[in-house]
Amino acid sequence: MSKAMKIAIVDDEKDMRQSISQWLALSGFDTETYGSAEDALRSVSADYPGIVVTDVRMPGMDGIQFLRKVKSLDSTLPVIVITGHGDVPMAVEAMRIGAFDFLEKPFNPERMTELAKKATQARRLALDARALRRELSDGGAIMRKLIGSSPAMERLREDILDLGQADGHVLIEGETGTGKTLVAHALHAVGSRASRKFVLVACSAFDDEALGRRLFGPPAEDEPLPAMEEARGGTLVLEDVEALSPAMQARLLTAINEQGTPAETRIVAICNLQEQGKTCESVLRPDLFYRLAALKITVPPLRTRGEDILTLFTRLSEQFAEEYGCDAPQVSAQEAAQLLQAPWPGNVRQLINVAERAVLQNRRGSGTIASLLMAESDDGKPAITTEGKPLKEFVEAFERMLIDNTMRRHRGSIVAVMEELCLPRRTLNEKMAKYNLSRQDYL
Repeated sequence: MSKAMKIAIVDDEKDMRQSISQWLALSGFDTETYGSAEDALRSVSADYPGIVVTDVRMPGMDGIQFLRKVKSLDSTLPVIVITGHGDVPMAVEAMRIGAFDFLEKPFNPERMTELAKKATQARRLALDARALRRELSDGGAIMRKLIGSSPAMERLREDILDLGQADGHVLIEGETGTGKTLVAHALHAVGSRASRKFVLVACSAFDDEALGRRLFGPPAEDEPLPAMEEARGGTLVLEDVEALSPAMQARLLTAINEQGTPAETRIVAICNLQEQGKTCESVLRPDLFYRLAALKITVPPLRTRGEDILTLFTRLSEQFAEEYGCDAPQVSAQEAAQLLQAPWPGNVRQLINVAERAVLQNRRGSGTIASLLMAESDDGKPAITTEGKPLKEFVEAFERMLIDNTMRRHRGSIVAVMEELCLPRRTLNEKMAKYNLSRQDYL
């Protein structure tokens, strides 16, 4: 469950603020009371995890002045203003400044609760969006999401770091579900444009007329700025670039050519072509393709990433187990081999689905990972890749997963891991070094 949002109640009348606090507390809110705006401002900051309810008429700093100050700290922080009977001009002024809403005394407590629920929901969405923007501008945080120690993932991270510092347009290719959009975010976050706008447009979601307006304008009423203008100086990501019609390809090429060199707006094109025998190069006009593919990244499919499959499954199942309030499933050697052998046509996206269902099965106390993989196959038999893998690879992948899981469970306690796995310290140290596992990561 999400943590209860706070409500800062500001009123110079003790009885009034206490009655409001008691009512909202009974409605499930975490309330804080303040006898003056000056006192409240010591606690209410830009990232305050809740909303503000304030009276208008107070000695010292009144509610209107307080509202202005709060809005200067954080324009998205909802403030509900309580006005006295006949204070219509003050209510109008409060709404003009940016109050979420106002209540006129005497007010219905149910109405107060209704407004508080709407305001806290709006606040939660605003804070979530803010946290996401911060995360997406943090190159380190994004790179940590690209989990895996396989050679393919090591190369991918190196490519992102190299191309992120370059200024040319980039084409990202790869199968569905491999994480191409995450790679686009990472390219932006590790580059010199990280502090500028990141705009994403799914080309396949629009018809030609709507896509033309979204990319180049002029926008219809209530539509955002054209993406080429909105992303000026930053990064414009075009998902499903293969869906562009010939007319749209021509307009995009013209817009790219008009930017000059270096490009004012960097374009990252994501190609999701899956039809056999077709490539992004074969469906885009050559001059546009070579402009977009000045730099290229290919995201590896999951089936080629070896033990990364087990690492990802473990992390995902732990996350889902925490979300559902139950234990994560323990993977046997046979199940580890089945996970490694599965072809994963849906790649990481499919693995996420399997991990969630495995946790739900484990919560019920029934079902196996093998049954989930059989359900994923067309013929109801355990799905395996046609690419043979040596036994040594299966054994090492399972061994690494077992040590990793045990270290996590015991929070880096070497003694506890040695006892559970019946390993002498030297052997455990050698294996951890072999699999690039560090005790510091588990503390």
